[in-house]
Order: sequence, then C-alpha cells, then structure tokens
Amino acid sequence: MANVAGSVLSRPRKHPWIPRVAGLACYLIGILDILSALFPRVRRMGPLHRLGHFVPGVQVPVNQINPYPVAATLIVGVLLFSLAHALRRRKHRAWMGVVALLGVSITVHLIRRETFGGVTLSLILLVLLLVFRAEFYALSDPRSRWRAIWTFWVMAAADVVLGLTLVSARPHEIIGGDGLFERFYHVLLGLAGISGPMHFRGDGYGDYIYLSLFGLGLLTVLVTLYLFLRPAEPVAHLTPAQEEQVRGLLEKHGPRDSLGYFALRRDKSVLFSPTGKACIAYRVVSGVILASGDPIGDPEAWPGAIKAFMERAERYAWIPAVMGCSEQAGEIWHREAGMDALELGDEAVVEVADFSLDGRPMRNVRQMVNRIERQGYSCQVRRLSDIPAAEITQIRRLACDGRSTETERGFSMALGRFGDPSDGRCVVVTAVKDDEIRAVLNFVPWGTDGLSLDLMRRDRSADPGLNELMIVAALREARALGVKRMSLNFAVFRSALERGERIGAGPVLRRWRGLLVFLSRWFQIESLYRFNAKFRPIWEPRFVAFRQTRDLPRIALAALEAEAFLVLPSLLRRGPKEPAEPASLRAG
Repeated sequence: MANVAGSVLSRPRKHPWIPRVAGLACYLIGILDILSALFPRVRRMGPLHRLGHFVPGVQVPVNQINPYPVAATLIVGVLLFSLAHALRRRKHRAWMGVVALLGVSITVHLIRRETFGGVTLSLILLVLLLVFRAEFYALSDPRSRWRAIWTFWVMAAADVVLGLTLVSARPHEIIGGDGLFERFYHVLLGLAGISGPMHFRGDGYGDYIYLSLFGLGLLTVLVTLYLFLRPAEPVAHLTPAQEEQVRGLLEKHGPRDSLGYFALRRDKSVLFSPTGKACIAYRVVSGVILASGDPIGDPEAWPGAIKAFMERAERYAWIPAVMGCSEQAGEIWHREAGMDALELGDEAVVEVADFSLDGRPMRNVRQMVNRIERQGYSCQVRRLSDIPAAEITQIRRLACDGRSTETERGFSMALGRFGDPSDGRCVVVTAVKDDEIRAVLNFVPWGTDGLSLDLMRRDRSADPGLNELMIVAALREARALGVKRMSLNFAVFRSALERGERIGAGPVLRRWRGLLVFLSRWFQIESLYRFNAKFRPIWEPRFVAFRQTRDLPRIALAALEAEAFLVLPSLLRRGPKEPAEPASLRAG
C-alpha cells in the first residue's frame, strides 16, 4: 500500500471526544428508531416522541397508521445502528452515511411542513458533523466500494427472485390481487419492511412472508454496509529492496532480538523510521495491524518507526497490536504510543556454555538421547548453504508431510519457507536412520552468535525422542559454528502453568492453570512448556502490547488467524489463498 501523505498523529486533535459522542448517539438513536417502529406503544411515549426533533427517524406522528414512515423509521434505525461503530472509529464513509441520513431527514421535514424546531435541530447536528469533519478521516478498503455496489444489486435481484418464489409458493393462500405486478410490488415493499397490497388466508402465513422478505432486505443492507465500511486489508508483501534493507539492519542490530530474522517473512510488510535506521514488520488481519517481535534496528530510531506504525493504524482505523515483544520494547511502545502490555509467555533460551547432559536434572533427556542413538539414529548439523539442492528438496517434502495441519502455521516466530538461497546462514539439523532422513530442525540466525528455532518436523512413523536428540546435537555442535546461545520454542502462559502447580497457589491461579491444561488438548500449551523445561533454559518473557482493553478479544482472534490456528473458509479470506513463494514449505 502506498505511503499516506501527511501526518495523523503529528497534528493535534482538539476534539477527540467528537467521534465517541457521535458513535454513542448513533447507537442510542438507532435503538430508539428500531423500538419506535416495531412497538407502537413505544411510539406513543411522549418523551420519545419529543426526541424526534434531534435526529431523523424518531419523529413519527403518535397516531400514525401509514406504514411508509414507520418502515422509513425502521430502516433509518438499522442504518444508524450499523454506522455507529464505524463512525466511532472515525471512518469517513460512515460520516458520509450519517450526513446523508440527516440531509434526507431535513428534506422530509421541509416537504411535510413540520415544525421548524425539528428542521433546526437536525440542521444543527448536520452542521456540527460538517464543522468537525476533519475528525472523521479514517479510510475504508478502497477496493470494496464498487464491490459493495455490485453486491447490493446482485443480492437485491436475488431477493426479488426469492421473494416472488415465496409469494407464489402457495397460490391457494392468496386472497385476490395475485397478478404478477401485485406480487412484484408486494415483494419490493416487503424488502423495505412495508406490508404490501396482497392478502393471505392465514395470519401466520402472511407474517411468515413479511418476516422473510424483511429479513432478506435487512441482510442485503447489512452485507452492503459491511463491504462498504470494512477496513482496508492490504496484501502483505516484502519487496526485494525492503528485504535487502531489513537484512542490513539485522547485520548491525540482529543480536538484540531472537525474533528479528522472522521479519524476513515475505508475507509481512515493513514500515521504516524516517531515518531508515529502524523498521517494524507487520501484517493487517481482520482490521488489526499486527506487529511481530521488537522493532529492528537502532533503539534510538525505534520511536520514529513506532510513530509511522501508529500513523498507519490511525489513517485506516486499524487496531494496533504487537505480538511477542520484549520487556524493553514494551516499555518503549508504552512511552511512545501509550500502549499497555500483558505477559504472553516466555521464550526458552539456552546458553551453550552452560549446557550439559550431566547431573540428575538432565537424566531424562540423557536417557532418551542414549536410547534413540542405540536404535540407529544419527544427526548432522550443517549450514543450509552446505546442503545439496536434492537433499533440500527432500527435507522440504518431509517438512510438509510432517505437518499436523493442512495450513502452514506461524507468523511471529516462523520463517514460513525452507531452502531459499538467501537463508544460507540457517542451521539445519537432520536425524538419519538407514540412510533416510526421519526428522529435521531449522534454526535461523540470531545475530552473529545465536540461533532461533524456526522449524521442528519429523516423520510420523519415527520413534519418539528425535526432537530431543536433534536439539542436543545442535547444542553439541554450537561451539564449532560460533554459536553461544540458542532460542527454543515459545511457551505461552508459562508462568501461570509453573506457579499454578506450586504449593500455596491461590484458587484463581489454580483455575487459570486448569483452563490452560484443558485447552492443551487442542493447543500445544502445556506440552511445549514441559518440552522446553527439559533443557533448563533461561526464560525470557514476551508480551502482547495493545492500546485499549476492549480490543483484546479482537486482537486475540487476529493473532490466531495470523498464526493459522484459526483458518477461515476460503470464501471468507481476503488476499491470496496460498503463498506465492518457491521456497515455501510445500511439497515440491
């Protein structure tokens, strides 16, 4: 997506409460309009009737029996309620919709020659929105405008066909007026929530036709509004020039973050600081702009990259979030962007100099490694650049076949490819038995003297314990490779699992741990913690950074979708369905 000219955060917003108040007003007024249209008793309430002077729709005459204004009130209520959230998020298209509704209301008031007060107050509200129009600057998906229009007409045509089918399904229930024109007119009015000219023998069947038609019309309006207002979701792509620039930053500042190399995933985008000395890797998922790991580069330039990130989020009304940042980065995000942080889990880091299989604490790992070696397994630890192309293809096929899910998982802590020539410094560990590769580990560089685990796969028929054997082999060969530290798997909510099983843990912590153990049946929560703990690592906490607590559920869903733990049906996905990358983890 092209860079957006101008600065959103640099200009002070004098009235930040305007969008919140406008959104809340739309919610309340929309609910009142819907209630007044559906329940005549509500419409006769004096206080509610007097509210009609302030916004469109609510002002329906107390003794109104004409269905057209009532249906118009219902439609206005649904539209206002649907636009409220987008207006609160400063969406410009939502502002346009509310302004249009107010303009229609004023026009209707003038045509019907109603009291001047109603016109005046509606006009005041319209003028206020126009005066503060600069507060509603967020852009929606530019590709969805014509898609929304096209979808509306397609669904409207389908609604008419379905409506005619419903009306004509039981001709014996129709009482007079059963011509094609009457049926067509009845369907059009029904889609707008208005009772048509046709009559049916049973009230139950007539209500069924009315509710079905109105439901189809309401669904069409809601789908159109969703497409019209949904946030932009650009296709994440790392260009060759950007990749080269990120690699340059990693050469200078790579040792700061074990997750830095994962910024080279080609299904991520990057934002650079004005000086080009720092960048942030991110992807937009379901309206959430999701950064991964710490900013890359000089920490003194991190504020510039964070500012660019927040400006991009503000410009498109995306929810900003950071997955897996360190404590230092979390403090900077808090200082520069006002974001809070929650501990997400811990990263297991093993110091090569301190690792040994000796001693009672390592007995289980030592026994498992010895048993696997006696069964005829051996390991090779090599740089990717030293592996022949034919063997790389074989390893890639094994990695694909050993995957437990159809979709390749990973976003913040996975590279998403194997065997690319540009990744020649990666370290690959293969477990071989009878001249056949049965398991593989892939480590990406962590600066010049560290490795970070990227891929762990094994043949499904292979013996258990291969992963322990390969990690031990990598640690044994680490010194020869110039490696001093090694980052293993990430253990989500590790501290809760550890503290919850201690004596003296409180009831809340025990129940939280019990929930995590229960969820471990479907997600590798407890098993990853237990596996990592075998190697007696140093636990480095990682955090999720967010701006508002109410955004956490949406951030969690976006993170699950980004990590491919939550896979949407293909019809609901936006962007490319498969990564167009020759070295991706697909069988070739």
